[in-house]
Amino acid sequence: MKIVLVGPAYPYRGGIAQSQAILFQHLSKDNDVSIVNFKRQYPGFLFPGKSQFEEGEDVFGIPTEKNKRLIDILNPLSWISTGIKIAKQKPDVVIFSYWMPFFAPCYAKIAFFINRFCKTKIILICHNILPHEKQPGQNLLTKILFAQADGFMVLSDSVEADLKKFNKHKPYRNSPHPIYSSFGEAVDKSAAREELQKRYNVNLNDEKVILFFGFIRKYKGLHYLLASMPEVLKQQPLKLLVVGEYYEDEQPYKEQIEQLGIQDAVIHVSQYVPNEHIRYFFCASDLVVQPYISATQSGISQIAYFYNRPMISTRVGALSEVVIDGKTGFIVSPENSTELAAAISRFYANNLEEEFARNIDQEKEKYSWDYFVAKLKELF
Repeated sequence: MKIVLVGPAYPYRGGIAQSQAILFQHLSKDNDVSIVNFKRQYPGFLFPGKSQFEEGEDVFGIPTEKNKRLIDILNPLSWISTGIKIAKQKPDVVIFSYWMPFFAPCYAKIAFFINRFCKTKIILICHNILPHEKQPGQNLLTKILFAQADGFMVLSDSVEADLKKFNKHKPYRNSPHPIYSSFGEAVDKSAAREELQKRYNVNLNDEKVILFFGFIRKYKGLHYLLASMPEVLKQQPLKLLVVGEYYEDEQPYKEQIEQLGIQDAVIHVSQYVPNEHIRYFFCASDLVVQPYISATQSGISQIAYFYNRPMISTRVGALSEVVIDGKTGFIVSPENSTELAAAISRFYANNLEEEFARNIDQEKEKYSWDYFVAKLKELF
């Protein structure tokens, strides 16, 4: 079967590009698969981070000839030409990775020209449908794109609920986001901490360590985690490791840390982490905390599961579908620093790291890529 994947891949960074690469690997086992990528994904003035691109080599090993950079998000003529080029390949299936209405006009135009010039099936993998931060015209743009699709793959119950607002009759499947398994095998905690000392000058010694990982925007709720720290530190000396680029003004967070008097307990690595280094941060930590205000799902959960790291997550989106309260971590109310502090303190007071890690090892079996791909193929 000939399959074309449309969406970001290497050299672009981030969870969508990583998912695209792993999907390519799995579908390529028994299909002829290629990727149609962006040559410009975001205009520079709209991108909140320092760079859209990976700094190192492609750890996923996608052949260059299978990863064509054709789409310019600012050039509608490239949308038309991309649709025509895909149609000329006469693929059996075209799969778009979709996550925000900003890309809906581009994707809709590509899909329109594919449908016009060849007979194929168009599937949307919907990481999100409605954005975390409301965008003008989002409902109209979503309807226009969805009219071009033959089926949908959603990754959580919350995204399924959003899909049903726009899709009444077309087939869909719901399968949890598979675990990320391509960042290297786990290393023991002491070895991971040695690597962080060497590569990032992060000195953790024998400290208790909780991890906040990923780019930082208001909806991620880092300010609530910081607010919980004074109470946590009364119960348990530890370090909060905050790792990721700021996609907004960093100054309010710095001021909050200073006002709370927790400077000595917070370690910042304010940069994008290359794929090959991700495992060191997870393996060096005892606990991953996701204090999100809103979410659909988070790839951070799937990385944490791969490395058997317990989590504390808020009761939003699919986060509470992944974390089993009291078994693989704790679920707390969003925007509630008191609950967050109590959960962190409970984790350490009851020495739950090893127990939760064993439970995760059993639970993560249902997050396999083989299962995800099997559900996706049902739409073909």
